[in-house]
Amino acid sequence: MKFAMSYSCGKDSALALHKMIQSGHEPVCIIVTFNKDAGRSWFHGADDELLGEVSRALGLPLITARCSGEEYQSAFENALRQAKKLGAQCVAFGDIDIEGHLSWNRERCSAAELECLMPLWGMARADAVSELLAAGFTAHIKSIDKQYLDTSFLGEALSEPVIVRIAATGADICGENGEYHTFVSDGPIFRHAVPVEFGEIIDLGTHAVIDIKHV
Repeated sequence: MKFAMSYSCGKDSALALHKMIQSGHEPVCIIVTFNKDAGRSWFHGADDELLGEVSRALGLPLITARCSGEEYQSAFENALRQAKKLGAQCVAFGDIDIEGHLSWNRERCSAAELECLMPLWGMARADAVSELLAAGFTAHIKSIDKQYLDTSFLGEALSEPVIVRIAATGADICGENGEYHTFVSDGPIFRHAVPVEFGEIIDLGTHAVIDIKHV
């Protein structure tokens, strides 16, 4: 089945894309939601240059849903309709077990008359992280919720020792509750690694992020 991938540039959407391809489905594009006020993708903070390089590295067309917060839903549905014109029959998401996300995804797909697929749904969170690492993905921690993690985690590549450190804080090791977000720069779905460099750490009060740029 031909599918569009709702792609955040993070580890769960990367793993979901990998599993969809492994299952014999054919990707036609990635869809990234973009905060037009901030000039970066929602939640993972990739700018246009970096998103363009991700698209090239994956070998997939990029559909960018540019929106403010109040436009998010309609912009995403419009992006799904664009994906449908490219041949998508369904949309895949990287969510694991949060029911509200499942409902939202299904509603958006229904509005665009596309099927909703969730290849990670119901996985144990620890299993999702283990599978990501075993598959050879490179995922760096891009943002943190300071309620759980400190800034020493920013820029770290996920690995077994880093996962142990995360677990020791009491945070969910998969970050499914927003404890952290990642940027994936390489792995089995990439034609080539995305070269990046890390910049300044920006304190946002309850959260902190590290700037990542394409080089």
